[in-house]
Amino acid sequence: MSARGMVEGQVVVVTGAGGGIGREIALAMAKAGARLVINDIGASVAGEGNDTGPAQRVVDEIRSAGGQAVANTDSVADPISAYNIIKTALDAFGQIDTVVNNAGILRDRFFHKMAVDEWDAVIKVHLYGGFFVSRAAAPHFKEQGSGCYVHMTSTSGLIGNFGQANYASAKLGLAALSKSIALDMAKFGVRSNCIAPFAWSRMIGSIPTETPAEQARVERLKQMTPAKIAPLAVALASDAGRDVSGQIFAVRNNEIFLMSQPRPERSVHRSEGWTPETIASHALPALKAAFYPLDRSGDVFTWDPV
Repeated sequence: MSARGMVEGQVVVVTGAGGGIGREIALAMAKAGARLVINDIGASVAGEGNDTGPAQRVVDEIRSAGGQAVANTDSVADPISAYNIIKTALDAFGQIDTVVNNAGILRDRFFHKMAVDEWDAVIKVHLYGGFFVSRAAAPHFKEQGSGCYVHMTSTSGLIGNFGQANYASAKLGLAALSKSIALDMAKFGVRSNCIAPFAWSRMIGSIPTETPAEQARVERLKQMTPAKIAPLAVALASDAGRDVSGQIFAVRNNEIFLMSQPRPERSVHRSEGWTPETIASHALPALKAAFYPLDRSGDVFTWDPV
């Protein structure tokens, strides 16, 4: 099957689709036959301000190529606005088939310096936003007996990173939300998966480049364009992805990874039970060999993109 017909007739909502990864996913979905709602409030990377331009430019790009798309500038971080995003799809096209939760902001700060508003703003867009938009689509998916969610998670949460307690918490929470949706809605033919994207976009353009190692890392990241993420999103939304749910993938240039999920790693047992003393003398030493190091994403993905 060619990509051109893989999501033919579907109606797809992509949040944060005014640029970067969201734009590329929207363009790929349109090329594969979907009708699009391009949601973007046109804010800065930090979530400040709004502008109708980015969403409308992507709509114009899709229409000029013969596709169908409408713009929406509602915020994912408010439940009523999120409802309106899905309503835009229903009003324009009469249905909703796939939701891509891509909208995001950054407010990076080391944890001991992070302000409450920096924590709150990022959690609201990524985690609350993912819930609000997904929840608004859920009754329609249930009624029609089908539907697909694709959520953008991050190795910042799955593995770790400096200065991103808010972002990492939201992104790991989004992975848990996706798994819960997959479990709760499987009986209605609804599937939910995550993609952790490696791509150079304005979202990561603020990564520090003070040391040679940091500069080299950014140069590697620049090889990984947002367009590399889009094919997996299209495949997951298509009939080819109908049996794929509850999974976490990562895309890194031309590599696709299936990411692990937490499972018991090792255990110790003491028939008479445990005391603090025996935990200190027995359990912790016995388990220590299996402890995880304080890795960051870059410590795990150490090789150049291929």
